[in-house]
Amino acid sequence: MLDVMDLSAGYGGRAVLRGVRFSAEPGEIVTLIGPNGSGKSTLLKALSGQLPVLSGRILVDGADAGGMNRNAFARAVSAMLTDRPETDMMTCRDVVETGRYPYTGAFGILSGEDREAVREAMELTDTDKLADRPFSALSDGQRQRVLLARAVCREPRVLLLDEPTSFLDLHYKYTFLELLDRLRREKKPAVVMSLHEPELAGAVSDRILLLKDGEPVGYGAPGALLTRDNLIRRFDLTDALWDKYHG
Repeated sequence: MLDVMDLSAGYGGRAVLRGVRFSAEPGEIVTLIGPNGSGKSTLLKALSGQLPVLSGRILVDGADAGGMNRNAFARAVSAMLTDRPETDMMTCRDVVETGRYPYTGAFGILSGEDREAVREAMELTDTDKLADRPFSALSDGQRQRVLLARAVCREPRVLLLDEPTSFLDLHYKYTFLELLDRLRREKKPAVVMSLHEPELAGAVSDRILLLKDGEPVGYGAPGALLTRDNLIRRFDLTDALWDKYHG
């Protein structure tokens, strides 16, 4: 569903992410792990079309993303990044409905099919009970679920998530990941997300892409990459510091 080939991306023509290669199959979760500044968000922005690709290729279902028209790309790839929408006076349903913009045309008028996609996405993410509540009045965990519903209602082939569990307490972290697991089983998007917590990544991911200093330094099954020695080395920890907090 998603193939990334020798991708380099950056800002102002300067590459801060270099030589990234990986793939994600339908229903598979690939999680990006690495220290702050390692290139996780840069990669997700490049995959979502928000950042120019300096070299390499991104293929979505075999099609070169660089050659897709804007609307076709928006239907195929949906992203929930760290930016938050302006939602003054918007209900949760209003926010989710904005996810259908690639289908609604210039006037933004939702068809019956669009409304059914919104309803189904809100039911899947357990936000249907929040539909008429102001988005601004929600807790962080509820907001994340509504934003996931907005991304899901586009019915994408590729779903990109940037730190979706940030600022959530333990209950909402696990609730969100359970929703994501249900989503990938039922809707089969290829999911690429970044997480700070290796233990969560290990529990939910099919494969891990480990980044450091803008380059891939490991790619494979969680059990092979999220080892004590590997995490100590890649996150610049000491044996003593690791052992102090992990027994």
